[in-house]
Amino acid sequence: MKVVFEHALPNVEGKRLVSVVVNYPPGAKSLPHHHAASAFIYAYVLSGTIRSQVDNDAPKVYHQGEAFYEMPGSHHRMSENASKTEPSSLLAVFVVDAKDDVLTTPDSAPGSR
Repeated sequence: MKVVFEHALPNVEGKRLVSVVVNYPPGAKSLPHHHAASAFIYAYVLSGTIRSQVDNDAPKVYHQGEAFYEMPGSHHRMSENASKTEPSSLLAVFVVDAKDDVLTTPDSAPGSR
């Protein structure tokens, strides 16, 4: 995950916008995780296909040009490259409290839910 943009929202006191690019090699996946409790996230697939499951919704596959979102407090149970042969990437745009420095916490991390 690489931060590509970050800026305080001038018209929403105490909030900032952070954009990150997540690159997945073929077959790669992230651990189940939570994001900062204040985070609303818009995710846009830049390349390839991404399989995602948020909370108890059924897993979905998103293709290049498709998008999804996560509400604050969501549990991202699955985030992975749906292809075993092609890389994939997504742009995740966070609207988050300015004080929230940690954007993503894997479930296996101390203090995670």
